[in-house]
Amino acid sequence: MSEIVAPILDIQNLSMVFGGLRAIDHVSLHIKSGEICALIGPNGAGKTTIFNCVTGVYKPTEGSIAIQHGEHPKEEIQGLKPNTINLKGLARTFQNIRLFSNMSVLENVMIGRHNSLKASIFNAILRDRATKEEEQRVIDESHDILKKMKLEMFINETARNLPYGAQRRLEIARALATDPFLLLLDEPVAGMNPNETKELEETINIIRDKEKVTILLIEHDMSLVMNVSERIYVLDYGRLIAEGTPMEIKANPEVIKAYLGE
Repeated sequence: MSEIVAPILDIQNLSMVFGGLRAIDHVSLHIKSGEICALIGPNGAGKTTIFNCVTGVYKPTEGSIAIQHGEHPKEEIQGLKPNTINLKGLARTFQNIRLFSNMSVLENVMIGRHNSLKASIFNAILRDRATKEEEQRVIDESHDILKKMKLEMFINETARNLPYGAQRRLEIARALATDPFLLLLDEPVAGMNPNETKELEETINIIRDKEKVTILLIEHDMSLVMNVSERIYVLDYGRLIAEGTPMEIKANPEVIKAYLGE
């Protein structure tokens, strides 16, 4: 008998109400370790609202959001602050790129490593040996992340000067710098040309396969979704209308009617 593996993200009966509008209506979904899952649906279906609930931007009206990773016990995280959730191993990107545009590429990633720093303010002022060694470690680790994301050629470039596709990858690199076990990507290829989209598709697979980071993504590019996802959840008007493999979703009449089109 095969062992039942607990999901690393378990969402149960999640609802989010804004005034009289029910943006999320009793949605339940789970993500298993090592998966690439997609959350799709028409604009306004509630996809980003779910991300905002998971990452602490919103406190859900109803339901639970639990994580369980490695040897850590299962823990509910709904209502926690975003920085607390990030420290627990969840990182995200946004629909609109949110880089520190006047900082260098390296500095953007170093900011993501801040949660690994142990030096106190007092140590930082004195700049003792341990603090200098820690700073060098952060620089080295950030450089390594940039190499993995194929951004090392831009290391000293100001973030705003990067090509659009490279800015998208930099935002993912900064999220990875927080050392997450679960990465949430909100429309990662929005605005990209076909070459940039293909490059990011390869990057997503590398993050999962080599960095061992589980991925949940929101995306309207159905070619990317079908190519990288192992399972897909479909939302419509805040309700979950389907779950399955890419082939099952492609053939689902309700999904075709609501989203994919004839």
